Amino acid sequence: MTDNALAAPQTAETPPPGRIAAEAGRRRTFAVISHPDAGKSTLTEALALHARVITEAGAVHGKAGRRATVSDWMEMEKARGISITSTALQFPYRTCVINLLDTPGHADFSEDTYRVLTAVDSAVMLIDAAKGLEPQTLKLFQVCKHRGIPIITVINKWDRPGRHALELMDEIHARIGLRPTPLTWPVGIAGDFKGVLDRRTGSFIRFTRTAGGATAAPEEHIAAADAHTAAGDDWDHAVEESELLSADGSDYDREQFLSGAATPVLFTSAALNFGVNQLLDVLVELAPPPSGALDVDGTRRATESPFSAFVFKVQAGMDSAHRDRIAYARVVSGTFERGDVLTHAATGKPFVTKYAQSVFGQQRTTLDTAWPGDVIGLANAATLRPGDTLYRDVPVQYPPIPSFSPEHFVVARGADPSKHKQFRRGIEQLEQEGVVQVLRSDRRGDQAPVLAAVGPMQFEVAVHRMATELSAPISLESLPYQVARIVDPADAEFMNKQVSAEVLTRTDGVMLVLFSTRWRLEGFQRDNPDVKLRSLVAA
Repeated sequence: MTDNALAAPQTAETPPPGRIAAEAGRRRTFAVISHPDAGKSTLTEALALHARVITEAGAVHGKAGRRATVSDWMEMEKARGISITSTALQFPYRTCVINLLDTPGHADFSEDTYRVLTAVDSAVMLIDAAKGLEPQTLKLFQVCKHRGIPIITVINKWDRPGRHALELMDEIHARIGLRPTPLTWPVGIAGDFKGVLDRRTGSFIRFTRTAGGATAAPEEHIAAADAHTAAGDDWDHAVEESELLSADGSDYDREQFLSGAATPVLFTSAALNFGVNQLLDVLVELAPPPSGALDVDGTRRATESPFSAFVFKVQAGMDSAHRDRIAYARVVSGTFERGDVLTHAATGKPFVTKYAQSVFGQQRTTLDTAWPGDVIGLANAATLRPGDTLYRDVPVQYPPIPSFSPEHFVVARGADPSKHKQFRRGIEQLEQEGVVQVLRSDRRGDQAPVLAAVGPMQFEVAVHRMATELSAPISLESLPYQVARIVDPADAEFMNKQVSAEVLTRTDGVMLVLFSTRWRLEGFQRDNPDVKLRSLVAA
């Protein structure tokens, strides 16, 4: 299918392709990725603060007298001070519209983060100045690399003691193969943050602390000729190190950035709102706008084509007063108008968008129009699943979102036998949202499904939501399995006879065999080479 074939008949209601291209060009849709405790949700809040869409940042979670961050709205998130679910924040900045997708940092929620990374055009990789690259950051970088997502790196917490800036640059280059090309350079060592040298202009941007970092930090732009007077030897050291970077070929190059060979670097203290304006400006000036997406046949659907979108997340429980469910969909092409009747590609059935919403954390407002790159919230979306495609006029199907291979397994049972209907509905809802994978077998029955997850904290979320939102408390019993493989139905009976193995069926009909250990799996494959087992790998 060519782009010409996608051209829809022009109507009075259809914006001209030039308008669609212009609106798409204003969009910057990105995710923030990091290891837990690197300051990701704090940075998200600081970005919204500097864009003037909130008036006070809640940089500390769960502390008396301080706000929880806008992006962390679940009770468990507020209590633990970590992000458990991804959220979307949309706000204007300069001439652009920012679509910021905050992601869970904890490794147990890697699958949720992966779904979000299917919906962005770039990523901000947040690194703790004292800890450098950490395991979860490395894993998420590999996902970005695989998907060709350009990365902007932010060295955070420069107001605290940490490692030398040049050492961190060497680590990024050595461990992930990206050439760091700093756009700003710290004036003052980690823990004594006076501001930054703007390597593009040569000027000194001096910061002033505000009480608790709750409001935007004032910035003073000082010409290079006056910077030594303002910052002394710290300025001279910053200039020397910047010159070393230039001599080493570490100046910004747009082609290298967009190709994934290099990463622009900024230095910040998100908790004190230092350096956040520079990140917003870099996103507007350097981050790529939407450019369409490849369909299942490998054909690119251009942004000017008729409307299409794909669902990357489904979330319930955002409003305790309403038991509705929000499907987050990334607009790929065309223009969305509230009230449009779209086609659900998976079923061919119509989907009415009367209750379309713009989402800002937990806050929701009615959305009338959206453009490529925007994230729309579709309420009462009981039929939608992560990975589903919606379109208007010209059919399209985008690739499904693969599931991660689960490593933890439990049997779920309802704590109150009289609530068996609520139990079944609740388990089904959690599965549809992608909170856990649900496996079943005739032997275990519908009242004892097996829940499968990448990390055990997903089970905590399931227990909490079943009790508080779905009024169907559950108990969990751990199973002695650590690894799952896809098995052909013809081999299922044979597999069920193996020691330390069990066959169960996912709701999508895929049969999985669970093994107690990887050693058991390897031994079985060695002894039974004719039985073909396939890995579950997100790609």
